[in-house]
Amino acid sequence: MKFKSLGTAATSIALFATALTGTVAFAGSAAAAPPKDCSKAIVNVKAKETVKVRTSPKTSATALGIWGKGKRGGICNDGKAYKGGSYTACGKKSNMWYYGGDKVNGWVPKTCINW
Repeated sequence: MKFKSLGTAATSIALFATALTGTVAFAGSAAAAPPKDCSKAIVNVKAKETVKVRTSPKTSATALGIWGKGKRGGICNDGKAYKGGSYTACGKKSNMWYYGGDKVNGWVPKTCINW
């Protein structure tokens, strides 16, 4: 039963690393942590529809705010999209997300952003 304690140890290490760095690694998924520095952002990007800006790339994540339809904002990391939870938004189905926003940065569905 060493495997049980190994899993507990791995979880403890992950929690400790999160406490030190303030970031979360998504084990077993293709999601990547967003860039903390948005100096390489694409600016003056418009939202196709009003969308929620979320804490993580999934529709069940907490909303930090909204990015209003037609409002200009920015997409961090030169517009690179990240894999996350699947969704249907703005008439399309996808699992790709951008990190950015207009008033607050967070995760937004790629299908709802025009650039």
